[in-house]
Amino acid sequence: VQLQASGGGLVQPGGSLRLSCAASGFTLDRPAIGWFRQAPGKEREAVSCLSTNNDITYYPDFVKGRFTISSDNAKNTVYLQMNSLAPEDTAIYYCAVTVLHPTLLPGFYTFWGQGTLVTVSS
Repeated sequence: VQLQASGGGLVQPGGSLRLSCAASGFTLDRPAIGWFRQAPGKEREAVSCLSTNNDITYYPDFVKGRFTISSDNAKNTVYLQMNSLAPEDTAIYYCAVTVLHPTLLPGFYTFWGQGTLVTVSS
């Protein structure tokens, strides 16, 4: 069971990135898939959640309108489109799967990818 996050990199403020999370060893049909981030010295926080049962998405207020989570079931991959990036979005981004219920709380997620670094800087 593996989650492989990719797509991070250096981007200028106002720019965009699309992160990918490819699953292997299982299908992304658990109750929910989430994207999280952790900046140096800060706690891990959710940036999006996708309920696989009904495709309902959840976002914290600080990314609403800027980030979009989506999935491609044929590729067993989840994406995070990030627009209007700002320096405060700099962090390691992780994807994760929960077998419980859709939530933005990281403690409920069981399977985690290794993370991909996003740096927003001019």
